Amino acid sequence: MTFSGMTDLPELTPEEIERYARHILLRDIGGPGQRKLKAASVAVVGAGGLGAPLLLYLAAAGVGRLKIIDDDKVSLSNLQRQILFADEDVGAGKAALAAAAVQKLNPNVVCQVEAVRLTQHNVRALIEDCDVVADGSDNFDTRYLVSDACYYAKKPLVTAAVGQFDGSLTTLRPFETAPDGTPNPTYRCLFPQKPPPGAIPTCAEAGVLGALTGMVGALMALEAIREIVGFGRSMVGRLALFDLAAMRFETVSYGWDEDNPLNGKGASNAPTRQA
Repeated sequence: MTFSGMTDLPELTPEEIERYARHILLRDIGGPGQRKLKAASVAVVGAGGLGAPLLLYLAAAGVGRLKIIDDDKVSLSNLQRQILFADEDVGAGKAALAAAAVQKLNPNVVCQVEAVRLTQHNVRALIEDCDVVADGSDNFDTRYLVSDACYYAKKPLVTAAVGQFDGSLTTLRPFETAPDGTPNPTYRCLFPQKPPPGAIPTCAEAGVLGALTGMVGALMALEAIREIVGFGRSMVGRLALFDLAAMRFETVSYGWDEDNPLNGKGASNAPTRQA
């Protein structure tokens, strides 16, 4: 796998060579991969339980620009898992606080704060100038909105979700084809329809293990880095499932559904093409 959206990669400064030395030693990353990271921009949807470790590890890895999209404010109940924030941050906006934490960790990273709620009208503009999108949102409306927008904008999407003790993770590139010539699957191939309201309890209703969000958020960062640098095996067409109650991990394969409304056989007449 190669990341094809980059030319004229920036050089690393002596300070950056020292900072990223452990990456540069890795044969599958090296200097060229680190320069790709420096040139890259990632849009992170949500600066909460998943977004917090995701942002920290992307910043530590040397991703050049992070766009942080979150209109929420910190509440006391967030602090059990959202490791970017502290007591004194309660009531303040998450996106700006996350940007400050990122730049404290790595001042080489440019942060763009977007303290807005994603809608059908602004989502395309918010992701258009980014190389990869990572969605750590906590609701199905946003997940479908972001995944549809990434399809039309031709942006790789790393998307994850968590429950009480369980989580899932996959990468989507449905604007490309699989080795057998069929389109890559979309989010709607994996989850054809949104569950009805109230069918799946939210974290606020059911609870969530704080350390679980840290693990899944860190894996999201790994997959975003994989998409930028190009190493190992992609998660496209594969869904990682984590059950921390039983400490069980598995990966299942999934494929293109010809009936999905984005790149299925009848997609040209699907109303979601306006998303």
